[in-house]
Amino acid sequence: MAEAWLDFLVSVDCGSSLGVYMGRIFSVDQKMQTLSLSQPYRNGVRCTVGELTLRHGERSVQRGSCSPQQKEQGCHAQSATTDTSTDGCSGALNKAIRRRHNSWSSTTRFPGAGTPRKAGNRGGVCRGRDKSDDCFADDLDNLLDTEFDFEGNLALFDKAAVFQEIASHEKCNGVAQRVKYRHDENILEPQPAVFRQISVPEQSKMEYCTDTGLVVPAVTPELHRQLLAAAERGGLTLERRMEVVGICASQMALMLLGGSSRLDPKNSHQRPSVVVLCGAHEQGAQGFACARHLANHGVSVLVYLPNCTKSPPVIAAELRLLQGTTATCTSQHAGLPTGPMDLLVNCLDCTNTYAAQREQPWYRSVVAWAGGSRAPVLTIDPPASGSATPGGLQSKWSLALGLPLALGEGAGRVYLCDLGIPESIFQEVGILYHPPFGCKFVIPLHST
Repeated sequence: MAEAWLDFLVSVDCGSSLGVYMGRIFSVDQKMQTLSLSQPYRNGVRCTVGELTLRHGERSVQRGSCSPQQKEQGCHAQSATTDTSTDGCSGALNKAIRRRHNSWSSTTRFPGAGTPRKAGNRGGVCRGRDKSDDCFADDLDNLLDTEFDFEGNLALFDKAAVFQEIASHEKCNGVAQRVKYRHDENILEPQPAVFRQISVPEQSKMEYCTDTGLVVPAVTPELHRQLLAAAERGGLTLERRMEVVGICASQMALMLLGGSSRLDPKNSHQRPSVVVLCGAHEQGAQGFACARHLANHGVSVLVYLPNCTKSPPVIAAELRLLQGTTATCTSQHAGLPTGPMDLLVNCLDCTNTYAAQREQPWYRSVVAWAGGSRAPVLTIDPPASGSATPGGLQSKWSLALGLPLALGEGAGRVYLCDLGIPESIFQEVGILYHPPFGCKFVIPLHST
């Protein structure tokens, strides 16, 4: 019967003074009333001795074992009681007990308790421990008796000496020293940046630059007309350019008005108001296109067009499209609003006729009204002389098309609109061109 208990994992309580011993039974002597454990643990800490013998006594409890009859039936042990002497644990007192120094021994209270089975009895497993230990516990034979000295092992590695050896080796073999980079620096050596990617046939009197440092030279009005004429011949018709300008100008205006914060459906009682001042020419038609897109986006739009006997066909076409929106039109000075407004879009001036047009009474009255309104002014396609010419509106922003003209201080902050002109058309008029727009269709320009 004593042999039936062999190879079981047990826990023996020797009282509060001696503690709890755990181990695997390898010998039971009924005559001497002794129980021998291999690879024993005391209170969860492994003993330095490989074997330990406990003697029978008066009171103690042994947990996690099964009776021989239960083991042969393949039971899983619940608990059973037997008597061992607290004096019988004295065999462990003269043995040095290893103290616990790391968290591993504390988290693995009963290490090595895998799935002990008696030979020939595959169904019977008796253990007095948590079920999770059956899956994650290590075998007792694989445990180390000594701790790993992390500090001592780390002290063996001389980092400075190793790097010095690497540096001396590279120096002897002609390898260039590695450059130390910050965390925000690119370790790849980039190609040298070319900031002058646009050149014109004649030296420009004025140059701009983008936010990324690209140089954008100003062109003369004559060269700008040649560029648009070449675009017309290449298939980029006036109507197509009007639509591009209308979209870009309206997007810029929407951002100036506050964007989504002003055009939110929950904020319909504060719809932004815009007045578009148009002349009877192609620049005025660009204002009609801008007004149409603004109205389609929920902006309250009023368009002013003076009474003129001669207007280009593009004006009539844009006016028909505008009449299908919520925008309103007026040709009288009295029809202009008297209250505050959010933005004025200026399309009054034409590069060819702006000087003569500014002498007209209607022009002077509109400019006087705009100055009294105190609304900021966005000018689309301003003439080369700029809005600083006597009689013109003072702009806060100006939108140039394709390539900028030389504009004065009265033009305000200059932006550039991408008309979609191919590089081959620029080359046709003698302009070496690479698009400076990047991922945008409208970019700010800065005077150099």
